[in-house]
Parts: sequence; structure tokens; C-alpha cells
Amino acid sequence: MIVEIEEHYGSCNRLSFKIVMGFYMRFPIHIIDFEGSFNSGVLEWGTVTVFDSEIVSAQTRLCGTEKLIELSEIEQHGLHPTLLESCSPFEEDFEVFARWRESGPLCAHNALVEDRFLKQTWPYVRQVPDFSAHSKRAVATWGPWLDTLQIYRRLYPDLENYKLQALVRTFALEDALDQQAKQYCPKARMQYHSALFDALATALLLQRLFSEKDFPECSLFQLFTLSASSTSVLNERQQQELF
Repeated sequence: MIVEIEEHYGSCNRLSFKIVMGFYMRFPIHIIDFEGSFNSGVLEWGTVTVFDSEIVSAQTRLCGTEKLIELSEIEQHGLHPTLLESCSPFEEDFEVFARWRESGPLCAHNALVEDRFLKQTWPYVRQVPDFSAHSKRAVATWGPWLDTLQIYRRLYPDLENYKLQALVRTFALEDALDQQAKQYCPKARMQYHSALFDALATALLLQRLFSEKDFPECSLFQLFTLSASSTSVLNERQQQELF
């Protein structure tokens, strides 16, 4: 249960588009961020759920591991092995992430990383809706993902930097992020390379698209198209829009 995870955490110390609000109300979007590496595994996760353009929940926890955590990794995310000793491993959270995937699309900034973490831990997921498709087909994957990195690269092709922190600064979201962090983040994890903090930053980047006044109408399917990880996938999705 989510409640159990939250309690455990406490003890574990230039395209032109306008995003249409209507499509956004039918199901939640779950923004995910992981801290760790593909060697040590997921050491911390944070998830922000957005529904009807509003943040409705934010959850996080630390995850134990028996694998070696490199010093360079600790210096980046600040998660020393002593903080994780009493925490259960990420592998125990399959039902949590499976339920999120069943209820709505997953979103991340550079979603290829989060997708790889999930596939590395759980290669197979049960049948879930494909929220990127016009039809009600089912798939057995963690994706397709919404990816704010790819969306912003395609909507704002002239920016110099698309890293999470740079985009937050470029679009003047620092104050909003600080407010959200004070409301949701553990006090020791209110900075970049903290899972929930980064997920909140990504959520704000997604939210601002729904309040922009500069963007013809864009459907959720088109947001998935903008999230394509490669030109070939982008072209395939654009072709699907025509039919």
C-alpha cells in the first residue's frame, strides 16, 4: 500500500501548439523520477500525480540495496548506504508502479532512463491501456511515455540547454518549485538529484504547457508524438494522426 511506503520513508531518512485542457481530465498523469544507477539500482523514487492540470499527490521513498554504491554516485545524489540500511528494496514496489501505469500514462524528463530502470527491475508488466493510441488497445509495456525533455526540444528548438534545472530557470519556475518542495519533499531532499524534487520540477514543466496562450489545438496523442524518442518514432506517430 502507498500509505505503508510513505510511513517507511519517514523511518528511512518552434512548433505551435495549444494544449487542450479537456483531454487532460479523463485520467491522471504520473510523473516519475529515480535516483540511483544501473549498477546500484533504484535508491530513491519520487512520483507526482497530476489530474485536471493540478498536482493531487506526491510520494517518495528510499530503497535499500545490497549492491555497491560508487562514491561518485553518492556525491551526486547524496544517498549514503547508511541511509538505506533499513529500507526495503525497490523490487518490492511492483504493485505500486503497475497500478499507476494502469490508471494513466507515465511521464519523466528523459523518459528513456526511467523506462530502463523499470525494465531492468521488472521486464514484464501486465496488460495495461495504451494511452497514446486512438483505439482502446492494451499493451504489456511501461510506455509509451510522455517525455518533457523531448517535448521541450521540439517546442523550443532554439534553447541552449534542456536539462531539468536549466528549463526550470528559463521558464521562471524556481519560486513555484520551491513552494511545491516545501509542501511535499522531505527536508533533507529539497534539491536537484532528489527524486521527488526532480519529479516536481518535471510536473511544473508539464503543467505550464496547459496554461500557455501561444500554442493551434493539441491533443494528448500529439503530446505523445512530441515525446517520441527518435525521428522514426516521431514520423510513425505523425502518420497515425492522419488516419
